[in-house]
Formats: sequence, structure tokens, C-alpha cells
Amino acid sequence: MNLGFIGLGAMGVPMAERLLDAGHSLTVYDVNPAGIQALASRGVKVAKTVREVGDAVETVLLSLPTPKIVNEVCLSESGLAQGRTVRTVVDLSTTGTSMARTVQAALAARGIEFIDSPVSGGRSGAIKGTLAVMVSGPRASFDSLNDVLRHIGKLFYIGAEPGMAQTMKLANNLVSAASMAITSEAVAMGVKAGLDPKVMIDVINSGSGMNTASRDKFPKAILPRTFDFGFATALMYKDVDLCMQEAKALDAQMPVADAVHEIWRQTNEVYGGPNDFTRIAQFVEERMGIVIETPAK
Repeated sequence: MNLGFIGLGAMGVPMAERLLDAGHSLTVYDVNPAGIQALASRGVKVAKTVREVGDAVETVLLSLPTPKIVNEVCLSESGLAQGRTVRTVVDLSTTGTSMARTVQAALAARGIEFIDSPVSGGRSGAIKGTLAVMVSGPRASFDSLNDVLRHIGKLFYIGAEPGMAQTMKLANNLVSAASMAITSEAVAMGVKAGLDPKVMIDVINSGSGMNTASRDKFPKAILPRTFDFGFATALMYKDVDLCMQEAKALDAQMPVADAVHEIWRQTNEVYGGPNDFTRIAQFVEERMGIVIETPAK
């Protein structure tokens, strides 16, 4: 199938590569030439504008960092809504429920279907094709996109209403963010008491406390002190903030989530931008006055 792909960042490039490996052809666009350069040897067609992608293909996939950028790519005067050929836009980004509904309604008025399809599993999942791919939209559209989306991960049909997949993604990322925060605090407390953090992580992973932070982030990026797991602090805070906006709109009382939101707000203030989200462990270290490392004998 001839597809468009807009957004060739840390997640976009490996997802695009998997689609190319599956035999799909791509017309791509990104404001950052580095992402395009990563695919240059794969025979992709490079568009000069978003509108050019919408003129070239019927189905366009998006992998973009913020709701504002998704809105601009879809609805600006030079966006996909003006494309002559595009009929389906599949948004793999995390934009929040409200933005998904806004974009869906605006594109529908132009005869373009919007499929809300955020993904979870990080860059490693994008590379391996093991992402959780959450989809909301008409069931028939979900079925028709199966041959495309199955190459990037496991598909979950969330529901027919626009934004439902975004709500699912925000709930998922809240749990992930909470795991990062509480595991950092628990391990830091243990280190302050004289425990070995590596032993702590081994025990947690063998017991009832095991979670994605203890299983993946601590062994790969925090204990080695590389802080390079592959997801930005600013993006994690953005996702938690979107979740809290959704909770407020629903009048859902979430006191634990409020605390998680606040620690990520503070972490983003100190380690925002492109800094890796595993830096939350350093933020906790600074507050406790310790470093998460094996204590001196």
C-alpha cells in the first residue's frame, strides 16, 4: 500500500522502517532532516510540505510530539485537510481526548476519516514491532487498517468514538509515570538506609513490587547511570498533564494521580526538554541527598 508518514522522530523512524520491511511504500515528511536522512536509503519519497503528502496518498500516518503540532499538521491552511488525495489520517501520537475529537470533527467536514491510534511500548517496542496499538474509530476502518498497523505492534480495538484510544493511552502512561516515580522514591529510601540498589531491584523484580520501571528502566538506564532509555522528560510530563486534564473534564477524583502529576511537573522544571525521563531518579536523589549507587563497604 502507498502510505504517507509524517513525524520521523525516535518512534516514527522505526515504525516507518517496519512498514517498509512489510512491503509498503512511503511518502514522508518531517521538519527535521535527520529523520528523513535515516530513511534515505530505503527508497522513500520525500515530500517538501505536509500538503504534498496529502496530495500524494490516501492514507497518512502521524507520529508527532504534541497536540498543537498534530492540530497544525491536520488543520492548518497548508495541512492535510487541504490534501487532494488523502481520505484517512491515522494518528499514532499522544494528543489527548479533546484534541482527537476536535481534529476528527474538522477532518470529517472535509470528507477525511480520522483514526485515533496512540501507541505504547517505547522506542524498543517500535523497533521490535511489539507496541500496544490502541485504536478508536469505526470498526470497519479498524479492520481495513489491520494489514498496516499489525506490522508495528499488537492491535487493541478500544471503541468507535473518537478520543477513546487517547483516554486509554493516557491511563496507561499515568500508570507508567507512577511506577517511575514510586520506584525511584522507594529505591532512594533504601539506599539512604544503606541498602544496595541493585539488590533492591532484584528483590522487587522477584516479588510483588515488580513493575516496568524496576524491570526495564532501572537495570538499563538508572543503575548504570546512563539515563538514556529513549523518552523525553517533557513528553512524559505532557502525557501526565493531558491525563489530569481528562480527569478534570470527567470530574474524576484522583489524589494519587495528583501527586504523580506534581512530581513530574517538578522533574520537568529541572530536567525538561529532551532530557531522558529516567532523570526523575536524579530529581528524587537530590531531594533525599543521596545517589542511587552501591554503598561503600
